[in-house]
Amino acid sequence: MTDDALPDLRASDADRERVAEVLRDALAEGRLDMAEFDERLEATYRARTYGELTPLTRDLPVPGVTPPRPGLSLSKEPRGGGGWAERIVGGDGTSTWAAAVMSGFQRKGRWTVPRRFTCFAFWGGGELDLREANFADDVVVINCVAIMGGVNVVVPPGVQVDVRGIGVMGGFDDGETGVPGDPGAPRVVVTGFAFWGGVGVERRLTREERRLEKLERKRQRESEKALKRSGEKRRHLGH
Repeated sequence: MTDDALPDLRASDADRERVAEVLRDALAEGRLDMAEFDERLEATYRARTYGELTPLTRDLPVPGVTPPRPGLSLSKEPRGGGGWAERIVGGDGTSTWAAAVMSGFQRKGRWTVPRRFTCFAFWGGGELDLREANFADDVVVINCVAIMGGVNVVVPPGVQVDVRGIGVMGGFDDGETGVPGDPGAPRVVVTGFAFWGGVGVERRLTREERRLEKLERKRQRESEKALKRSGEKRRHLGH
């Protein structure tokens, strides 16, 4: 970074490139919009002294101490806390059973999954959404009985799933069995019986996580475009 004590000292190409890198990081992190980035980048490559470079990054984090960029990974600890350990809370659980007879049921949002949860669907359907749930233990069992009906279990990324149910003219979706879980994450065992019905298991992000994932992809695209444009500007100014 530039030195305020030597404002009249001539800057080198390496100095200008270091400032440009700080600006690119700031764009990717959402600290600058495209208009601000373009204006500062152009001023960077026009700068001849430290005094001209210094104001361009004065309001941005110093390289080496920049807070980590928010990202979204399908194998990271859950957001909003210190990790999976905070979501294994013990206790008896919010509820231990659900039933749908020619109707439906749903468990979603902030609730505590007990050590054993039993659900029954007859000519109906139900959904158990564990994406924002806490867990009474590091291993929970969801026992599903589906007769001419269906149950869908939605788990967050990082949770290990073990499907052991039996189907007769029906079935259990075991596509998530064997997918490694995060260290310290709970394990969800899905078992039971399906007759002319089915039990599905799927991994999904929450709406907020999908929004953040979309935002991160957008920032990455903008950063790539910015890198390309900065290269073109350097070539142009070099001529």
